[in-house]
Amino acid sequence: MIYNMKENLIRFDWAMKRLLRNKSNYVVLEGFLSTLLGEDVHIVRFLESEGNQDDANDKFNRADMLAEDSQGRLLIIEVQNNHELDYFHRMLYGVSKTISEYINLGDDYDRVRKLYSINIVYFELGQGKDYVYHGKTEFRGLHDKEDILQLSVRQRELFVGKNAGDIFPEYYVLRVNDFDKVAKTPLDEWIEFLKTGVINQTATAKGLPEARERLRVDSLSPAEKRAYVRAMEAQSYQRSVIKSGWIEGRAEGREEGLAEGRAEGRAEGRAEGELQKARAIAVEMKHAGMTVEMIARFTQLTPDEIARL
Repeated sequence: MIYNMKENLIRFDWAMKRLLRNKSNYVVLEGFLSTLLGEDVHIVRFLESEGNQDDANDKFNRADMLAEDSQGRLLIIEVQNNHELDYFHRMLYGVSKTISEYINLGDDYDRVRKLYSINIVYFELGQGKDYVYHGKTEFRGLHDKEDILQLSVRQRELFVGKNAGDIFPEYYVLRVNDFDKVAKTPLDEWIEFLKTGVINQTATAKGLPEARERLRVDSLSPAEKRAYVRAMEAQSYQRSVIKSGWIEGRAEGREEGLAEGRAEGRAEGRAEGELQKARAIAVEMKHAGMTVEMIARFTQLTPDEIARL
């Protein structure tokens, strides 16, 4: 099992889909967001998190959570367990579509919302030594690199921020699996929980004491508990499949003895392993009575592919 049996706590990503939308549990998510952003965040409401599709070929933009805070800012929270080479592009697409969907035709441009894209990933995304990254827009002088374009006095009265870049979306990437330290800061306490499902008894970060109290498996109804266990088993199975595909691909590459063969073997082994096992998982989830939406979320298969199984 993926969830921790000792504390018997529900994984945060599953809780986001089922429990944290309940107003009585806002305090948990608010604690996480406040710790990450370094300021108090109060959620007013959750918004529709699937973009309306213009046609059948349009991309889904189903965020795990899309919230509005007390300042009118939008917060996209995404959790991704499966490896995606184009995940950065997905982040960009999600932000762009959300901005366009929450401004009405004919509105002035100052109606564009400030937006935060918060991405919790359980796979190796990019290359780097840290486990939390923050990205934002900066306008620097071409001839004077120390010159950062700032808002005018009047613009500062109208908009929140000092620099021109403060109006633009900001991105956070939490590479959870890269955390291998002793939690010494409130943010580290949260990262440790996201990675292990365990909340240290000494943890005091905002939202964690409430999470320990409210995110307990034994608080779920029997039906919810069965759905939770099935979802966690599916995730565990898929991660094992992906890892096996990568190992097999690397072995094939070694046998060929060429750098090109190694790269192709890894990619082909991983891709084929992911696809075949995702289909197997989908079949099991269909037999268990899980919805197409949930199956698609955990397997990354399209609804049409799931229907053909």
